[in-house]
Amino acid sequence: MSAKVLISDALSPAAVAIFKDRGLDVDFQPGLGKDKEKLAEAINGFDGLAIRSTTKVTSKILERAQNLKVIGRAGIGVDNVDVAAATARGIIVMNTPFGNSITTAEHAITLMLSLARQIPEADASTHAGKWEKNKFLGVEIFGKTLGVIGCGNIGAIVADRALGMKMKVVAYDPFLSDERAVDLGVEKVKLEDLLRRADFITLHTPLTDKTRNIINADSLKLTKPTMRLINCARGGLIDEAALYEALASGRIAGAALDVFATEPASDNPLFKLSNVVCTPHLGASTTEAQENVALQVAEQMSDYLLRGAITNALNFPSISAEEAPKLKPFIALAEKLGSFAGQLTETGIRQVQICYEGLVAQMNTRALTSAAIAGLLRPMLQGVNVVSAPTVAKDRGIAVEETRRDAEGDYESLITLTVTTDRQSRHVSGTVYADGRPRIVNIKGIRMDAEFGPSMIYITNLDKPGFIGKFSSTLGDAGINIATFHVGREAAGGNAVSLIEIDGDLPDDVLAKVRALPQVQQAKSLRF
Repeated sequence: MSAKVLISDALSPAAVAIFKDRGLDVDFQPGLGKDKEKLAEAINGFDGLAIRSTTKVTSKILERAQNLKVIGRAGIGVDNVDVAAATARGIIVMNTPFGNSITTAEHAITLMLSLARQIPEADASTHAGKWEKNKFLGVEIFGKTLGVIGCGNIGAIVADRALGMKMKVVAYDPFLSDERAVDLGVEKVKLEDLLRRADFITLHTPLTDKTRNIINADSLKLTKPTMRLINCARGGLIDEAALYEALASGRIAGAALDVFATEPASDNPLFKLSNVVCTPHLGASTTEAQENVALQVAEQMSDYLLRGAITNALNFPSISAEEAPKLKPFIALAEKLGSFAGQLTETGIRQVQICYEGLVAQMNTRALTSAAIAGLLRPMLQGVNVVSAPTVAKDRGIAVEETRRDAEGDYESLITLTVTTDRQSRHVSGTVYADGRPRIVNIKGIRMDAEFGPSMIYITNLDKPGFIGKFSSTLGDAGINIATFHVGREAAGGNAVSLIEIDGDLPDDVLAKVRALPQVQQAKSLRF
């Protein structure tokens, strides 16, 4: 029996044809995604689900999808998919991360030009029969400085187009290396410098805890009064109340927005301002982009359902079906080692070295490296997946080096990840035992043996009497239960490390108390 695919959003006829031509059983119901109840009733029995942005794939929907193996999103965003719930059920979630990059970059340039020359206002005035030539005095972009916040795939395209129009481009991106900046022809600067210097600022960064409200009241105080802001990335990057105040008071000259904190944005105070250009999230809305992502997702899903090939998956690397069983625990290990290092990294990454020892060195280490890089970058770039991670790292000038060698120590297989930043070099090693569970066995040269837990605390401290008691009392007083406690040290009385698994999250105020303990040098809350 052939695999069955449900298409619940509008895809092009050519994409539907790809499924059918490759022998898959296709049920094309483009309006089904608008009705959660009907989707829940229909989903059972399908092996694949192809969607755009309308269909919301919730955990409740997935509970009804007993046979579902793959979800394909025609587009980059997967906010409408519960990826964690899908992963728990062994469902591959795919997207098309680069299919609409050019389209989104072009929209940012279009908004910048429209803002500079007041095109929307002038158009409305002329359509109304007025001829207000002297009213709409614009500004040239020639010779102006464009500040690009987030210089990844889309940001780099915007920078290239701006340089072609003879603008000067400065860029802020913690992951952008000096070498990559030179290749792009941009000047790498700190965020504060960009805010002070830019005549136009465009945002091209994912929405994370670190980037949320990156444009706020304080940052807007640093800009020129002639600065104009463009956002085609995510609405949550801007504090809209602060932006409204800056625009209304003349603190900045204008803004062009394609995305908003709440969407659909049918009622927003910013709409009332004449110096704001707005579009309804059109960044990826061109005929070419919509066709490209539809065709890509059809090809990817067909390859997986027919041959077990995985491409552009957010929750699994690109490997064949034959490789999956033996690679799976090492993929989990590599990704968790990367996540461990990434959550402790606060400055730009220059180089990543991954050493495979023993039996693991004979496996598909490319997939393992992709998993490690994805884990490393995801704390800052949450849209990164195990397939796109190597490209994202390359775009940011991060050198990735693999080495393989025979087992030289106590472990049949060992993976060591070394991350070099602008300030330091950090390494961590791990292995997989016969039980199939990944473990950390060495941190910065200090031996230990710790499994990964969902919520953990990492501590570096001096090996002095009383630390464990005071730490345990601090958590106990806060009502936090310790699940496991793993320690290691260089030598008696020297530097030590601890990995503690706890039940639930660690509140910020309790973390502050832990950091204040006499022997503690560093304390960090980790999530795996």
